[in-house]
Amino acid sequence: MHIASDLQPRKQREMQNHHFDSTIWNNFQFRSDDIVIGTYAKSGTTWTQQIVGQLIFNGAEDVSVPEISPWLDLRVPPKEVKLAAMEAQTHRRFLKTHLPVDALVFSPQAKYIYIGRDGRDVLWSLYNHHANANEAFYAALNDAPGRVGERLERPPESIRDYYHDWLDRNGHPFWPFWENIQSWWNIRHLPNVMLVHFSALKADMPGEMRRIAAFLDIEIDEAKWPAIVEHCTFDYMKRHAAQSAPLGGIFWDGGAETFIHKGTNGRWRDVLSAEESEKYERLALENLGADCARWLATGVLSDVERHAA
Repeated sequence: MHIASDLQPRKQREMQNHHFDSTIWNNFQFRSDDIVIGTYAKSGTTWTQQIVGQLIFNGAEDVSVPEISPWLDLRVPPKEVKLAAMEAQTHRRFLKTHLPVDALVFSPQAKYIYIGRDGRDVLWSLYNHHANANEAFYAALNDAPGRVGERLERPPESIRDYYHDWLDRNGHPFWPFWENIQSWWNIRHLPNVMLVHFSALKADMPGEMRRIAAFLDIEIDEAKWPAIVEHCTFDYMKRHAAQSAPLGGIFWDGGAETFIHKGTNGRWRDVLSAEESEKYERLALENLGADCARWLATGVLSDVERHAA
């Protein structure tokens, strides 16, 4: 795989806060077949990790995604621990990031899968994640050594207030939303980058799984295909939530089943007024442009974009 040097993304900054320590990428030693799964967050990250894990391990029952596929730029546990664990892996490695492209060290050999989801659906899932976090969650993020900037506080009781704060302060209290989407959209034509959309996974998961397998150069064992697909369904992941949630779900009230929550879109429609919903759509258009905003909302690419892909 060859990427012209003028197209090769370059790391231009560090991002550090209660969650991030992007400096870990400066020391990560890539292998030529590494897989990096990226999202803003709550966009189908764990689902895609499950899909990739099932493709790599050919439908195995006991693949513990959080254990073998870490969020590399999460600042806990310490990066020395995480880097050593990744170096010790002998299977094809797959890991996740929530960083924008310009805060990553980008490998021209690795394969990158970026998953998009309508920001209103992201927000509803993010609120569940944040509101049901327990004291251990906040202690890990706020009190562990190395935090940069403000503490992460509990969310307001009103999800509507949460929504407006997140939009008005661009991703607060987590990290900027629009730049994350835009940075990956801008490199969508690179040969080692693939865009996937949450809605497309919902509409045709087996078809999207085959598309992912082809992108990763993984030959599907058709005899194991029914098991591979079954193990990536929401119902299966909910029943085996402890294998999907970080540390088995100990950071959330209700455990792993809270982390693997609904897996649905459109819950905001019953809460937001038309004006409140249009506020998001207006900001998406202003920050992303028409083609990217359309893709993020629907998973649909323009005719030009489909042809280029």
